[in-house]
Amino acid sequence: MGEIIFLLVLALIWIIFATVQDLRSREVANWLNFSLIIFALGFRFFYCLFSQGNFRFFYQGLIGLGIFFVIGNFLYYVRMFAGGDAKLMIGLGAVLPFSENFFSNARIFSLFFLIFLFTGAVYSLTISFILGLKNFKEFKKEFCRRTKKNKKLIYLVMFLGLVFMGFGFVENLLFYFGVLVFIFPYFFIYAKSIDEVCMIKKIKTKILGEGDWLYRDVKIGKQTIKAKWDGLSKEDIKLIRKKYREIKIRQGIPFVPVFLISFLILVWFWAKDYLGSWMLF
Repeated sequence: MGEIIFLLVLALIWIIFATVQDLRSREVANWLNFSLIIFALGFRFFYCLFSQGNFRFFYQGLIGLGIFFVIGNFLYYVRMFAGGDAKLMIGLGAVLPFSENFFSNARIFSLFFLIFLFTGAVYSLTISFILGLKNFKEFKKEFCRRTKKNKKLIYLVMFLGLVFMGFGFVENLLFYFGVLVFIFPYFFIYAKSIDEVCMIKKIKTKILGEGDWLYRDVKIGKQTIKAKWDGLSKEDIKLIRKKYREIKIRQGIPFVPVFLISFLILVWFWAKDYLGSWMLF
């Protein structure tokens, strides 16, 4: 059990450093994420080499890394994660397989994702609500503007929601799905309004960093620098600095704290389960 505790402490230290980085600079350095993978897999390899007669513990780390690689990239390409978040998720894939049994590890993975999704939803809503209150006048104006602009589409989606709720008399699941469809337009407009009012910031181009998101496309001579999800490259920043002193960028909510909270909750569940089993034994 000492090997699991080592991996948990290792991951916790790395996530704390990543959280501090994200809160301070809105990014997580690549070396931090990659070093977590190297240390976790390196420890697994040498632990198997010197303490076990097989390499199953190491292989499970590789399998976890592969699974989380797919998940991290998926969340990145559907624009739920920034690059640093995706790499940190991949790094955790090398840590979370606690067992030599794949199905036991799959249970840990599932528990972590459920905790992560719930924590992420609560965290995002809380932060966005606070930002909305701080900028209430601008938020209200933007929310009303978007609601008026999309009034017909909102009514259509809400009508579909009512239809699904009507079918709820046949199947209960359809009623709950209908409720989600009914409230979705206002939730979507709420999120877009928060993004437009609270997450756009004008900064000096001299402090632009690699990976920053442009608010809109920028034209420099015949060249257009796109406001893409990958963010600005070093070459883009050099070109922008030649023409602009200030520029608008889009900031995201620091999301690494969700990793920290979710990981601590997972450790609590694991410790509770382990200690319970140990006491029964």
